[in-house]
Amino acid sequence: MLNYETVKYFGSDRYESARIRAETTKMNRELVKLDQTVALLNFGQSLIFLFAGVLSLYWCTCGVVAGAMTVGDLVLVDALLMQLYLPLSYLGMIYREIQTATQNMQAMILLLDQQSRVVEAPDAVPYVYRNGTIELDRVCFQYKAGDGRHVLRDLSLVIPGGKTVAFVGPSGSGKSTIFRLLFRFFDPTAGELRVDGQPLARLQLESLRAAIGVVPQDTVLFNESVRYNIRYGRMTASDAEVEAVARRASLHETVARMSHGYDTSVGERGLKLSGGEKQRVAIARVLLEDSPILLADEATSALDSTTELNVMKTLRHATERAAPRTIILIAHRLTTVRDADIIFVLDGKGGLAEQGSHDALLAKGGLYASLWLQQLKDSRKAEQEEGASEQDEQPSP
Repeated sequence: MLNYETVKYFGSDRYESARIRAETTKMNRELVKLDQTVALLNFGQSLIFLFAGVLSLYWCTCGVVAGAMTVGDLVLVDALLMQLYLPLSYLGMIYREIQTATQNMQAMILLLDQQSRVVEAPDAVPYVYRNGTIELDRVCFQYKAGDGRHVLRDLSLVIPGGKTVAFVGPSGSGKSTIFRLLFRFFDPTAGELRVDGQPLARLQLESLRAAIGVVPQDTVLFNESVRYNIRYGRMTASDAEVEAVARRASLHETVARMSHGYDTSVGERGLKLSGGEKQRVAIARVLLEDSPILLADEATSALDSTTELNVMKTLRHATERAAPRTIILIAHRLTTVRDADIIFVLDGKGGLAEQGSHDALLAKGGLYASLWLQQLKDSRKAEQEEGASEQDEQPSP
């Protein structure tokens, strides 16, 4: 049901119906084979039992005639045969249940036997937060070893603690990969990442991840209330704290208009919310978590310009805590990161093209400046086309 709208967009109802019918037919064939096997087993079992019963009763009858057995013995043997037949008649059904359970167990065992790519070191120590300085030292990374494609190649940079920095660059240049490495979803192929001088590979995963808040590019919500999804950032938070971060994320007014307010269900994977509303829930959740390091991957891509400005202001001033917060942003729209203290520009080949403030990078006239000018041209062109479209729609006098 999650892809219902996609099916409708492309008019694939008949195709999907045919595919479901084909899969259902295939499943039914397999079920018929299973039932035939069980029926054959039951038939063979009943046939064997019938012959055994007839022979037993014949032997007992002969014994009664010969005087070696009494009629009571014959009745006893007949009763025992009936007591054995009923349990054995269920053998086919039990066999089918065992086979089904075995298949399910095998799938579960295979899943449990999969080894994580990231393994915590036996002598790992808890992360000790100082100021949130992050270092990448000659980091290389490949998603698939041996394919020859390095997402990152000998990347070295320093993210100062307590600052707001941004990663920009062409699609596929490794921006989101850096986030995954920082959160230790993966380990680098070569090189080392350090946070506050402590190698990530030597830190306990739980303590490291507790210090990092993430606003993902694709926000996935639980099929629960808005309140529950925001509170997931810190399950012990009060209702007042939940509403406070919702206000900071420009979400409170939207929630207040919902039928049940903060108790409104968001649906499976948040389908009842728009893309912008889901992003604001994710931002509110990470603000509630109040981690000293914040990673935001395209955190405002689905927001309108006004809401985006308000949310970015909230993120930049999200230092309402005892110690400054290190904020790392990823963005394609360069206007959202122009106020960052440092902008790291990735070259699309796994390396760092340039770094500096917005003004310094424009003055340098490098890759960032070309990306900025291209986005300005695209924006102006879109505005002109929109204006021309509005003029065409006006009725002539």
